[in-house]
Amino acid sequence: LPDQRLLLEERLVGREVSVLALCDGSRLMVLPPARDHKRVGDGDTGPNTGGMGVVAPVDDVSQAQLDHIVATCLQPVINVLAARGTPFRGVLYAGMMLTEMGPRVLEYNARFGDPEAQALVPLIEGDLLEALYGCATGQLHVEKLRRRKGYAVCVVLCAAGYPERPRKGDPIRGVEAVDDDKVIIFHAGTALGANGLCTAGGRVIGVTGLGGTLRQARERAYECAAGIRFEGKHYRTDIGKEA
Repeated sequence: LPDQRLLLEERLVGREVSVLALCDGSRLMVLPPARDHKRVGDGDTGPNTGGMGVVAPVDDVSQAQLDHIVATCLQPVINVLAARGTPFRGVLYAGMMLTEMGPRVLEYNARFGDPEAQALVPLIEGDLLEALYGCATGQLHVEKLRRRKGYAVCVVLCAAGYPERPRKGDPIRGVEAVDDDKVIIFHAGTALGANGLCTAGGRVIGVTGLGGTLRQARERAYECAAGIRFEGKHYRTDIGKEA
């Protein structure tokens, strides 16, 4: 191939995990590790999507591993940016691969993840608005936030045709019937049409179940997900099955 250029990349083998932290320019408040599921089909099959579901925390990430990720992949970024006179304030998202050689960074983002946030935010105890304001002003009081015990599982309900050509305008039923204080409904691709709530995007609704165990959180999420109805609805049935 004399006239073409090739890009060689290292292939990483392992399990992915997302580690997010609130930052005020110098200090970090690390959130529980989460695992997103990108492929549209069960068993990680089909095309990639924006995210079909997430589990938090992830049991195969030990506290020692998390501390190592923070010390080698998060705090150094904060330190360098502060030393340059451009302190980072906000949410630092590190997409990691856990390999046999240790954790490797796949990407950094300066935001909450979607759907990671739908599982992580419910696990935060304390005033999140105050914490975010503290990040923005360089005065994050880490001690005022705590991690809620238990697990969160978010299942994303998708429109017909997603991810290639999501269909819009299908009536949505069953959301109003959700009556469980351990379940949170996050609207995404929804809109109010002439006939009420309808689909308006590819990822329509995120259903987050909370529980003292991963199994409890998963069962609550899927029970409510099954009760929300719209034509062409599809979702993965294995979120949290192998966290």
